[in-house]
Amino acid sequence: MKSAKKLNNTQLPKISVAKMEGACQEVSDLLRALSHPQRLLIMGHLTQGPKTVTELTGLCAVSQSQLSQFLGRMKAEGLVSSERQGKYQYYAVADKRLVQLMAVIQNIFCC
Repeated sequence: MKSAKKLNNTQLPKISVAKMEGACQEVSDLLRALSHPQRLLIMGHLTQGPKTVTELTGLCAVSQSQLSQFLGRMKAEGLVSSERQGKYQYYAVADKRLVQLMAVIQNIFCC
């Protein structure tokens, strides 16, 4: 892992300790759900807009069966939603906060 730049306290926003304590379980569950590299990759692609299983299979270089398993779990955990349009099922990010989180992750690790 690359060494992180040292932050001083003036760069961090003031937070409510009570809100932080209340959110810890939700954030922990979310990070656990994203902790698999393939799920993180799928989420990264979905932040660019809704995709079909076929599109995601090509982008993620996994079999359709594997991708369906990942998407099923991600849907059960509330990470993605799906909508049928004609003969295609489109998957999308279920919560706009995930788009923001992925943007931060991509900014830190991919730029």
